[in-house]
Amino acid sequence: MSMEKHEIKITPTNNEAILKFESNQFLIRNNSYEFKNIDEAKPSPLAQQLFYLPFVKTVYMAQNFVAIERYDIVTWEDVQQEVADQIENYLNSGAALISESQEANKQVPVTVYAEATPNPNAMKFVANKKLTVQSKEFKSIADTEDNSLARQLYQFPFIKEFYVDENYISIQKHEVVTWEEVTQEVRSFIREALAQGVQIGESRYESKAITMDQTTSPTAPQREDLDDVSQKIVEILDEYIKPAVASDGGNIVFEGYEEEKGEVRVILQGACSGCPSSTMTLKNGIETMLKDMIPGKINSVVALNG
Repeated sequence: MSMEKHEIKITPTNNEAILKFESNQFLIRNNSYEFKNIDEAKPSPLAQQLFYLPFVKTVYMAQNFVAIERYDIVTWEDVQQEVADQIENYLNSGAALISESQEANKQVPVTVYAEATPNPNAMKFVANKKLTVQSKEFKSIADTEDNSLARQLYQFPFIKEFYVDENYISIQKHEVVTWEEVTQEVRSFIREALAQGVQIGESRYESKAITMDQTTSPTAPQREDLDDVSQKIVEILDEYIKPAVASDGGNIVFEGYEEEKGEVRVILQGACSGCPSSTMTLKNGIETMLKDMIPGKINSVVALNG
């Protein structure tokens, strides 16, 4: 099985001297590093390479990115693509980013807390570390990989499905138990698994939903292939709607737009899926916003459970 290649995206920060080079995969699971010179960078061959560039002042590494602070002798516009290519080539060479001994010496305790959601059958379990670079949905045990945390969670017979994004897992249960009975057990299980380094794993679940940055199905149309109205809908959902529902452990993604009917179809994921109040609340809220922001093009929104 071939490994997915790293792809680097250049992202500005609030400090114009610092630029982030973000990978589409994890680089460092539990720790973060800051190197101020080539001697400090001994634990990381990549950081040492970067210090051979005369404009590199500080190198930061964490989660799925390398951030670099530059000296004022250059502008980022002149050198950023060269740096991005160097980082991408190094990561795709298969060489270690941080020495194993250094990683072992910097273990950070894992904490997990449970947070209620508007959906009475869903609970949000929030960790103090990044769990995934891209959101993932698991509808059944068949969607999970061997030896993954996702597979292990299905040892609890009351777990129906779950959604993973950034630093949380939003779990939906069957009605055979109450959350009061099982929350502590699930929270402890997730914390111990993460502390042991068990990874979420990839999802085999395929959805036709389209998000701003990627599609969750390799056969789904790319965002740039959508018509102008559909692209605008995706932008509005990602900018205005998704942050609000994410705080409740849910997600909403674009499924399709039918111009003749003026009908927008969205898919509710995570805690939003199957929630008695979410469908009407989100449908009405989204419908009003889309009608206001794309006048004359939207008549209705159909909210589907993922």
